[in-house]
Amino acid sequence: MQEDQLLKRITVDPAMFGGKPIIRGRRLAVEHVLGMLAAGDDIETLLEGYPWLQREDVLACLAHAHAPSQPANSNPTPNASESNPWK
Repeated sequence: MQEDQLLKRITVDPAMFGGKPIIRGRRLAVEHVLGMLAAGDDIETLLEGYPWLQREDVLACLAHAHAPSQPANSNPTPNASESNPWK
């Protein structure tokens, strides 16, 4: 499965988990899955603990962590060539 297809499995809804990325249709945050992997759990352990979880969901969490992104509520750094609006 291509990375862009995996990333479609991750959604952000401001009404769920404070807008943190989650696995679509589930109440499981990407950061929770990544935390379990970082703690030493492997994909098989996650799939046993969450029987509704699919291998592609875990791979989607890894792809999301790897993908360059900017939080939706952050302001981009202005270009140095742009004038300062506060002057």
